[in-house]
Amino acid sequence: MKNIFVLLIISIVVIGCKQAPETTSSKSAVSEKEYLSFEGRDDQFTGGIKMIPITTPKGTFKVWTKRVGNNPTKKVLLLHGGPGMTHELYTCFDGYFPQEGIEYIYYDQLGSYYSDKPDDLDLWTTERFVEEVEQVRLALGLDASNFYLLGQSWGGMLAMEYALKYQDNLKGLVISNMMSSIPEYNLYAQNVLGPKMDPAIYKEIKEIEEAEDFGNPKYGELLFQYYYTEHVLRMPPDEWPEAVMRSLTHANNQVYVHMQGYSEFGITGNATLKDWDVKERLKEIKVPTLVIGAKYDTMDPAHMEWMSKEVGHGRYLYCPNGSHLSQYDDQKTYFNGVIQFITDVDKQTF
Repeated sequence: MKNIFVLLIISIVVIGCKQAPETTSSKSAVSEKEYLSFEGRDDQFTGGIKMIPITTPKGTFKVWTKRVGNNPTKKVLLLHGGPGMTHELYTCFDGYFPQEGIEYIYYDQLGSYYSDKPDDLDLWTTERFVEEVEQVRLALGLDASNFYLLGQSWGGMLAMEYALKYQDNLKGLVISNMMSSIPEYNLYAQNVLGPKMDPAIYKEIKEIEEAEDFGNPKYGELLFQYYYTEHVLRMPPDEWPEAVMRSLTHANNQVYVHMQGYSEFGITGNATLKDWDVKERLKEIKVPTLVIGAKYDTMDPAHMEWMSKEVGHGRYLYCPNGSHLSQYDDQKTYFNGVIQFITDVDKQTF
């Protein structure tokens, strides 16, 4: 595919509540030594890394996971966006979770860089990814006494789908920067965010899309300059974190284009997620749920606030300075809110 780096840039992610007060410490009875120790663990030899076998209709493959820390009641499995991106988008969690005693697990979904990458479009379905998450849960020994699932963008879609089928296995759910309806996401991109751009730029982008000329390098250049730095990560391109750029270079374009399309400017082409919509089913989710939205997100923050009221036991975290990757461009708000949610659920004060 032409101009692969541009497409990789394009494939970044698909990636109420006022700012939460500063948390002092949410450490439970886990000491620093206990949190840091690998003693007696079956992944001591690899420093927390496990390649977990995943059974699929097309055979058995392995996915990459890495545990950080030990906490018997707070274990967070991180679902990255894309589809086809990597766990590297979450590297900044290293700066906040350890001092709070929260155990967390990095995880590259099947097809992503550190996991097996089979060349088979039949594998890239939401239903199969849900079963993959369940197999990862079982392999890591996570259950309703400790299992928090945090998914951002596409990972948020996957987290919702997982909860709709397997919420009895969850202690808490975090839906980060993801709407519950792709058709409404498309409308928000086309009717709200697009028209905010320079009219000439917006017209040129739409002409390229209508011609389905997605390999045109101008398409990626325009979106990156005028859309991504406003709504994906609000930083000048040369200041984007190294981990984000590394995830871009590691992205699996086959998975992304097949499911999401060619950009974050809504679903494009015949991508398989174009009709995905679970908004009428949100009320089925009863597990404690945090929904995160951001002012400048590619996703509609009003819709995400609504989601937090539709689920049975929800809370909304609003990032007033954030965009789609608000764990970077509104970091204090993001982590204070997530840590407070995990603490409250753990203490049964949610």
